[in-house]
Amino acid sequence: MLRQPAVAGYFYPADRKQLESQIASCLPEREKKPAVAVVVPHAGYIYSGNVAGEVYASVQLPDTCIILCPNHTGEGSDFDLWPEGEWLTPLGSAKVDQELSGQLLRLFPRAKTDGRAHLREHALEVQIPFLQFIKGEFRFVPLCIRQFRFDYLEELGHSLAEIVRAAGREVLLIASSDMTHYESQESANRKDRLAIEQMEKLDGRGLYDTIHRYDISMCGYLPATAILLASRELGATRGTLLKYATSGDVNHDYSHVVGYAGMMIS
Repeated sequence: MLRQPAVAGYFYPADRKQLESQIASCLPEREKKPAVAVVVPHAGYIYSGNVAGEVYASVQLPDTCIILCPNHTGEGSDFDLWPEGEWLTPLGSAKVDQELSGQLLRLFPRAKTDGRAHLREHALEVQIPFLQFIKGEFRFVPLCIRQFRFDYLEELGHSLAEIVRAAGREVLLIASSDMTHYESQESANRKDRLAIEQMEKLDGRGLYDTIHRYDISMCGYLPATAILLASRELGATRGTLLKYATSGDVNHDYSHVVGYAGMMIS
């Protein structure tokens, strides 16, 4: 199974050298620390690349990642897994970890290998070039989520924790998410702070409830909820906000911004 890039030339450059240059410009010099999981934005690199780069520059990246993203297209299954093969980007191919994908299907049978959710989805794809640029060779498990039931997310979080514990190698959990969408800078800052506080406490239930209670348009809160639940089970004790920004910081339109938060969970 070969997955072609869907947003090269749109969310990030389609030219290899231009892409490498842009990613390099997004990666500051940081001391790399171990992490159980991260939450990373997925907008066009011009808007959220510096936030994503802050995260990827700050954590020790293992050779294996499990990446969860929201479903923006509505296609495919509720928990859509791409179980094998390679994903192409201008930087080359990235291999799916077929072994861990198989374990996820066994431990979490709600996951289905439909694949349609991934064909035009950007939220997971934009993470791959960062990982390729930093790591070169790595393997990953791609899961796209649209199911809103908290008890299903609990099941997923438990399954992810079990997979990581049994892997016999380091595995990083990655939740792909932007924050508040198309509200004023003031409103986005206020609402996003509420969600970030729950992630800092590693409170998956708290994040899920806060999103609904305050009508926060954090598109990847389902992946983030599952990641928080898994991280708690894996012994993580805190979430750290590494960087927060909005689209207004780039285009200077503060009336309708999108928020971006980079979190490290350790």
